[in-house]
Parts: sequence; C-alpha cells; structure tokens
Amino acid sequence: MSRETVNAICGALPGAENSDPWGGGHDCWKVGGKMFAVMGAISEGVSVKTPDVETAEMLIEAGAARKAAYMHRSWVNLSWDLPEDEIRERVLASYRLIRAALSKKVQAGLAPV
Repeated sequence: MSRETVNAICGALPGAENSDPWGGGHDCWKVGGKMFAVMGAISEGVSVKTPDVETAEMLIEAGAARKAAYMHRSWVNLSWDLPEDEIRERVLASYRLIRAALSKKVQAGLAPV
C-alpha cells in the first residue's frame, strides 16, 4: 500500500476533502470538516480512527497497528506493510464513524457511500 493509493481511496469517498493543516506535506482527509485519515509528512502509514480505545488497543496488541502519534488513544497508525484490503477497510470504517457523528443536516448533503 502507498500514500497515493490511500489518497485515491479517500478521494473517492463522498464529501471527502484533502488539506495540509499543519504544513510540511501532510495529507489530512476530512468529511464535514472532521478528520478521518491522516498521513504525516515523513512517517510511514496512515492514521485512522477506531470505534473506541479498546479496539485501538486490540489492534496494537495484535501487531496490526501502532499508536498514532499526537492523536487520541482511539486512533491508530496502520503500516504500509498491511494488506491493501485491510487498510482500505480501516480507512472506510474511520470515514463511516466520523460521517455518522456529523449533524443530520451535513449528512443529508452527502451522497451515499
């Protein structure tokens, strides 16, 4: 998996927008102004939100992820070494979590996934 592939996955999601809020070459993907995936300027992998801290801890303990730097404990960083379908599913799950937390008005303005 690569940064370009993750950018393509994120860019295809309804309402997804890319920005570099901290400068320096980050890829920060948001829906409704809320972040669902981020790739650092120099670090490997993509950070995504999980449903809760327990899920994040389970993924970290299983070796499928590591703690996402500077993020809440419910976020994990997925290595490029993981299978593409696993990264894709985690990115989509993060998107769905963030999208579901948006106001009903904002959600109504987004195309179905």
